[in-house]
Amino acid sequence: MASLLPRGVRVASLKTCLKGLPTRNVRFLSIPRQTSTHFPSTPILPSLWRTQRAQQNIWRTASTLVTPLRHTSNFFTSATNPAALASAAQSLPNSPASTHTTSDSASDLPPVSGPAVTRWLFLSAGLVFAIVVVGGVTRLTESGLSIVEWRPITGTLPPLSQAEWEAEFDKYKTSPEFKTMNHSITLEEFKRIFFWEYLHRLLGRVIGLGFVVPLTYFALRRNRLTPGSLPFYSFLALLIGGQGALGWYMVKSGLRDEIITNKEVARVSQYRLAAHLSMALALYVGMLSAAFSTRNDWRWKTQGSWSKLTGAEPWKKILENPAVRRFKGAAMALSCLVFLTAFSGAFVAGLDAGLIYNEFPMMGEHIIPPISELLSPFYSRASDQSDLWWRNIFENPTTVQFDHRLMGTTTYTATTLLYLSTLLHPTLRATLPPLTRHLAMSAFLMANIQVALGISTLLYLVPVPLAAAHQGGSVLLLTTMVALMASLRAPGRAARLWRAATVGKRTSERTQSAQSFTSLR
Repeated sequence: MASLLPRGVRVASLKTCLKGLPTRNVRFLSIPRQTSTHFPSTPILPSLWRTQRAQQNIWRTASTLVTPLRHTSNFFTSATNPAALASAAQSLPNSPASTHTTSDSASDLPPVSGPAVTRWLFLSAGLVFAIVVVGGVTRLTESGLSIVEWRPITGTLPPLSQAEWEAEFDKYKTSPEFKTMNHSITLEEFKRIFFWEYLHRLLGRVIGLGFVVPLTYFALRRNRLTPGSLPFYSFLALLIGGQGALGWYMVKSGLRDEIITNKEVARVSQYRLAAHLSMALALYVGMLSAAFSTRNDWRWKTQGSWSKLTGAEPWKKILENPAVRRFKGAAMALSCLVFLTAFSGAFVAGLDAGLIYNEFPMMGEHIIPPISELLSPFYSRASDQSDLWWRNIFENPTTVQFDHRLMGTTTYTATTLLYLSTLLHPTLRATLPPLTRHLAMSAFLMANIQVALGISTLLYLVPVPLAAAHQGGSVLLLTTMVALMASLRAPGRAARLWRAATVGKRTSERTQSAQSFTSLR
């Protein structure tokens, strides 16, 4: 021991300096020839120096302190102060003192929603996407009026016996749809249309429970949600309940007795249908944007990654660029245009406007129909025809289809221009994150697919598979725009605070270690 330790340093001091050191394998610098690597077995540390392997582990651990000093002889000859050795050991990242400081500082930081919240939001958004597609199939198969009552709790189970099916069929026979259109329908045919409406309502219940129950759990558990997010999630939960009530309000418009009296077509109001679809899309956008934001904040907090870029806050320089700010504004406007185009598609569906002018790009003999068809006095109800414009826009099938064509073409053109700007604009090409450029390309490709689906649906007289794919395509295009906007969102305040604390802690540890080793030299 005399050849290893300086005079006056006890073995207890060596234990103090070795306590808490990292145990990872570190390349050990060459030891001066005058320093012996043999630790004789002593009664002081019999369990530590018993085998040759334990001796090697001790030297690997001690090399963490020795490496910055370049020479072990300098370390053992100058470190005659046990307090200095203990200070050097405690300044390392794995020491108990450092861990205690980290836990104290973390308790002062706001929580950041973790991966569990992200998965919950993505799953909820996926269920909303599914119910939008199923709702489209329900409308296309004319199944939406097959269930003539609203029972949110007791209507969870479908009819299970023949008697229950007969009772449900008898209820349907009282509806205007049966009396005016489906009076010759059989029980087996009724079961087919009942299935789609039942599945649509069942998915609504699953979405409600799948969102509210986890939200309650996260709200009751401390430090599970980012501050300020709970009111927004609660608003989404209320929106889910309102969506169910709005759905029944829409169905009631197709069960009016006036339909039989006036010999109208038994279908729901196009206004209520558009409101129902718009609320579903708003729910989807809210859940999806929250999921992207939560995931991005967690990545920034734990990995320092933003839109797949790493470094010292790379988002600041990018988002402050004037060209990027203009691009972000254009992307926001395009997202709103995609939403409005889907909204106009609800009026096309509600009025069966896809069954007229089944050609493209012409509408009859012209690209634009005659003004007498677009603004027909037939749809005006005011004596002075003051409602001529807006009633034709929302109630005239010819005008509704023309508006949808116009908005779809505008959306496609705007998406193409947005994508081309990422390729041709030198500042955007050099500044935008690669993820944003890839999402702009995805939006352009999805817009092409959506246009092809829309034209095919029109030319083939609205077949169910094509029309359902067209409705789902509108949601996918909206998804790419939401993801694109999320890629240009700055990390949240809580994530920035965590990242700053992490970087500051590492800098402080390096400074303390450097100062401790300097004092030992």
